[in-house]
Amino acid sequence: MSFKNFSVPYPIEERYSKRVAYFSMEFATHQPLKIYSGGLGFLAGSHLRSAYELKQNLIGVGILWKYGYYDQERNQDQTLDVAWNEKHYSFLEDTNIRFQINIHDHPVWVKVYYLNPETFKTAPLFLLSTDVPENDYVSQTITHRLYDANVATKVAQFILLGVGGAKLIDELGFNPELYHLNEAHGVSAAFYLYQKFNKNIEEVRKRLVFTTHTPEEAGNEKHDIYLCQKMSYFCGLSVDEVKKLYGEESDQFNHSLAALRFARLANGVSQLHGEVSRAMWGKYENICSIISITNAQNWRYWADKQLYKFSEAGDDYGIDDRKKYLKKRAFEIVADQTGKIFNPDVFTIVWARRFAGYKRADLLTTDEERFQALMTNTKFPVQIIWAGKPYPVDHPAISEFNQLVHLSTVYKNMAVLTGYELTLSKRLKQAADIWLNNPRVPREASGTSGMTAAMNGAVNFSTDDGWIPEFINHGNNGFVVPKADYAHMAVHEQDEYDLNKLYEILENEILPLYYSNYNTWRQVMKNGMADVRFRFDSNRMVHEYYELLYK
Repeated sequence: MSFKNFSVPYPIEERYSKRVAYFSMEFATHQPLKIYSGGLGFLAGSHLRSAYELKQNLIGVGILWKYGYYDQERNQDQTLDVAWNEKHYSFLEDTNIRFQINIHDHPVWVKVYYLNPETFKTAPLFLLSTDVPENDYVSQTITHRLYDANVATKVAQFILLGVGGAKLIDELGFNPELYHLNEAHGVSAAFYLYQKFNKNIEEVRKRLVFTTHTPEEAGNEKHDIYLCQKMSYFCGLSVDEVKKLYGEESDQFNHSLAALRFARLANGVSQLHGEVSRAMWGKYENICSIISITNAQNWRYWADKQLYKFSEAGDDYGIDDRKKYLKKRAFEIVADQTGKIFNPDVFTIVWARRFAGYKRADLLTTDEERFQALMTNTKFPVQIIWAGKPYPVDHPAISEFNQLVHLSTVYKNMAVLTGYELTLSKRLKQAADIWLNNPRVPREASGTSGMTAAMNGAVNFSTDDGWIPEFINHGNNGFVVPKADYAHMAVHEQDEYDLNKLYEILENEILPLYYSNYNTWRQVMKNGMADVRFRFDSNRMVHEYYELLYK
């Protein structure tokens, strides 16, 4: 097919006719395409799937990572091993589009691949690669590893996504009315557009919208402005021009702040995160308004349709039978990886997501006595599974993962799994009776894993952060730790409060309900499934993007 004057290759629904280019560092569209690390990618993948379902005039722009994020393997003692294996994708089409961009005052060739909408039922996705023989080795490595730990490489990746993505759109002749940045990684596109529109920043602002995902300032990417300039991040502007343009004197270039100043409108990814973001950025002048559009996940891709069928038919026997089957099937993976046989009749807790300090993967285990009592309780037996990928150079998170692995050698009802990608994610949500989520409030912007867990008959049990305040009605469709006055607590006090509440609710409410009153438990599960079905299906979300962010 020809990619000149590209248009979306399916009939467009009239109310979604505005042309949008959606930029993201990662997309989790389907298990075989390993170009994602975690929640940002899961979200972007669901966004493209729903854009396809609703027939929106939107294309995705991302990067083809040669080694993906990394492959999570094991050392001889079962601890985490980080492996970099080359990936091959016969289903991606070579567009024959080649062009050059400047990185470090040096022309770098970019090759473009295409994911056809029919392959995984997504909006069209274009992926950029610098891994071509025309480039020197250093330039080829730009698209080797997602979120490369080397600062210069990372800045080069940001330039590729932003400047390369904007240039690709010109090559395609797609001519979008809006450039939507999913996180600030691609904000270099603003400088490309600034040059394109004769240095008229208002022309850029007209076309740029921005989704922020980070609820704390430290988490927003900042880089030395002189390094960025040397790397050609600013498309030929001097440091003084950049400082003047984005209105900051600091030598640290703050990508999110630039995005908030160059965009006409931005959004946080839950009601709470919108409030946190407005408070956090409110001290800066000249930023755009920040609204809230709560994240969601694609129901058609994630949900177990059989569970919903039985639920809608009021067939409780069918629900119980199906859930048991799903648990049993997932426990095959546990047995395969760890040699432990889990029992589908036993209450199963799953904690699975990206390993990061504030998500507190090991929180339950920090009170050794209580944890031991929980794990050896014969009246209300439990099984616990952990899984998730730490960032490959986040040594505290890797050590947390490995400590859990060591602890799991003590208990035959505790497992730690590797390879947490889309497929395992779905299987573990099907395995879970409780999907445990205990980030430090208010550090989780949205945290969408609980949505897809509910779509597979898992009951959410969470601290009150991200999307949870909009969803959980305690004891009715899930369980939530009541908020304390966290703002006036030290970190260790917050951890202690949350830990005590988690154990209280687990021991006094959740376990007795599951074992002594299963009919009510099943109702809680069904309520969660029903409540998540429409409000947290990404079709609602991408509709809101058109209604609220793109209008």
